[in-house]
Amino acid sequence: MKKQIVTISREYGSGGRTIGNRLAKAMGVPYYERQLLDKIARESGFTRKLIEEDESKSKRGFLYALSMAFSANSGTNSEYLSANEQFFMAQFDYIRKMAAEEESFVIVGRCADYILRDMPDVTNVFIYAGEEDKLKRAMTVYGLTEEDARKIMANMDKTRANYYNYHTGQVWGDYHNYDLSINSSKISEDGAVQLILDYIELRS
Repeated sequence: MKKQIVTISREYGSGGRTIGNRLAKAMGVPYYERQLLDKIARESGFTRKLIEEDESKSKRGFLYALSMAFSANSGTNSEYLSANEQFFMAQFDYIRKMAAEEESFVIVGRCADYILRDMPDVTNVFIYAGEEDKLKRAMTVYGLTEEDARKIMANMDKTRANYYNYHTGQVWGDYHNYDLSINSSKISEDGAVQLILDYIELRS
């Protein structure tokens, strides 16, 4: 199989993480998710605590903050960027380097679809599902009560959307940003994996 990179973006409770994991196994390639954050943090000198505590953001967005940091007046002064923004830059560089050096992999989240948007052999997938199906899955998989599941589901999707929209200047979940969108309410996890594999084969 020639080099293939698949990015998975997903709604909370849609099964996107499981689908990504199973896809990586089916392809026989590495799988990256949140554990990637710790590796990037170690190599870039950040701590998880610092990243999570610093939630300050420019009202005009990350791209505006970045332009200020690299403007003629400020040079490359990173003081214009919060720790969260500096870490995103480190994450951006790390994922780009990974894509350039590694053969194939599957990566979930981390704005990877945006980071790798102009690179060849990359398939960007968005996994979504009906509200009740996501709720049922969250309760079953994570052992949550219905009340807690509803709160966490709303909070997680809002957090993901805010993070993505802020750092990319695009809209999380907008089909224009993805090659393939899958409604996991209509298809099994294994079916979704096969659908992605078929898509990769057809576009090759």
